[in-house]
Amino acid sequence: MQSLETQPSSSQSCPPRKFATLDWLPEPSFLLRLLAGWIFSLPLPVAGSLSRKVQHRQERVLQIGRGRDSKEMPPKTKEKGVKAGSQKKKKNAGAGVEAESMHRLAVLEKELLQDHLALWRDEARRAKASENQLKQRLQGLEAELEGARSEGKAIYAEMSRQCRALQEEMETRSRRLEEEVRGLREQLEMCQKEAEAARREAEEVLGERDQTLAQLRAHVADMEAKYEEILHGSLDGLLAKLRAVKPQWDKDVLRLHARHKEQLRQFGLNPLDL
Repeated sequence: MQSLETQPSSSQSCPPRKFATLDWLPEPSFLLRLLAGWIFSLPLPVAGSLSRKVQHRQERVLQIGRGRDSKEMPPKTKEKGVKAGSQKKKKNAGAGVEAESMHRLAVLEKELLQDHLALWRDEARRAKASENQLKQRLQGLEAELEGARSEGKAIYAEMSRQCRALQEEMETRSRRLEEEVRGLREQLEMCQKEAEAARREAEEVLGERDQTLAQLRAHVADMEAKYEEILHGSLDGLLAKLRAVKPQWDKDVLRLHARHKEQLRQFGLNPLDL
């Protein structure tokens, strides 16, 4: 339903409506129902004393509409043949009541619109305050975010520097270890060559030693045979000489034995007792 552009000047006059025609004017109860439905369809943005006041006025609009419905609808009767004069008087009275109802509706509609406007202004002020608070909070969050970004950049730069330093250190250590491995491999190859040469030399020395020992053993065996032959020859010659001088030695021994026995008898001793 569209709002009224102008208010009526008196209770007997009725402002023009877009939905009114020359021969038909909507009943006040119908207008009240439309206005109440439209008013109750408006949202109440905030809760408080002002919103309760608006709700109270909306309830008043409904009560007025219901009261007008009950007054304008008289009980039906079975009587017929109403006079034309009484019908005209009732029609004029109904027009005045309708004009007064329209005026009251316009006043209530204006008050409701003013209340809603006040509510929306209050809501706008609160929204503005909330917007300022949100802006301040957003600025604080942006400052925190900028600080976090700066800190993150600093941490990233420090981590990158440490990573590069570790990479350089690892590369240096890797090169040093590669050089050490290369040197150790060269030393190992040299030691292997020296060990191979020493092994060959030892084999040669052992071969020469074995050959020398074999020669010495052969020489010793030859010398043993020669010495044995010489010894046997010497012993045979000695035995031959002993056999040759044995008779002479036997004679000398017998002569010496007889002389000693004679000397013992001269001293008065018996040689057999000795």
